[in-house]
Amino acid sequence: MKECESMRLVLRIGGSVIASPVNPALISKYTDLLKNLKKQGHEMAVVVGGGAMAREFINLAKDLGLDERAQDEAAISVSRIFAQLFLQKLGELGCEAVSLTIEDAAKCLRDGKIAVMGGLKPGMTTDTVAALIVEQVNAEVFIKATDQEGVYNKDPRKHADAVKLEQLSFEDLSQVFAEDKHKAGIHQILDPEAVKILRKKRVNVVVVNGFKPENVLSAVKGEKVGTLIA
Repeated sequence: MKECESMRLVLRIGGSVIASPVNPALISKYTDLLKNLKKQGHEMAVVVGGGAMAREFINLAKDLGLDERAQDEAAISVSRIFAQLFLQKLGELGCEAVSLTIEDAAKCLRDGKIAVMGGLKPGMTTDTVAALIVEQVNAEVFIKATDQEGVYNKDPRKHADAVKLEQLSFEDLSQVFAEDKHKAGIHQILDPEAVKILRKKRVNVVVVNGFKPENVLSAVKGEKVGTLIA
């Protein structure tokens, strides 16, 4: 990828990055980055998570005796609040409202705007929402901004000897999963359901440290950053 080439991309910003705790300064940096990328001619859809706050509401729903569907719905509502904040900061470059369906997001891109989404429906993570947008709009790259430097051979939060992988295949990725199916509040580098979609679509995935928005810019330019899954 060359910097001068415009592309269609989907950016998934982890709630662990912007919302655990809530980081208004970082949200502002991301919206500035998105504005600059848009001015360069890139087409973008952004999916944001709800982070620790979403998990707090999942636990609240659980304490109230509500089922997993209700727990998911609470988390989705939180993620959409963050999506709304993103959209309002983007101003006229974003769509009029948070996209509530994959079709809404696709139309937003066709209208020349930046699409922003949170969660979509119970049983589906925001990773999978982003992957479905990739599939719908034929995006060329999927960038995941997370709370780690990339993908590791094992969880670096639990293992001091964990090694970051520069590049790996989708087949290799399944070996580093802690969970192989969805559950409310799942928190790992990339949701397994999303991987199935991205693997089928054969799209390049770049996982970067989301606390540094410039890493996203590097990934768009095709520079070596984070972990490339291809």
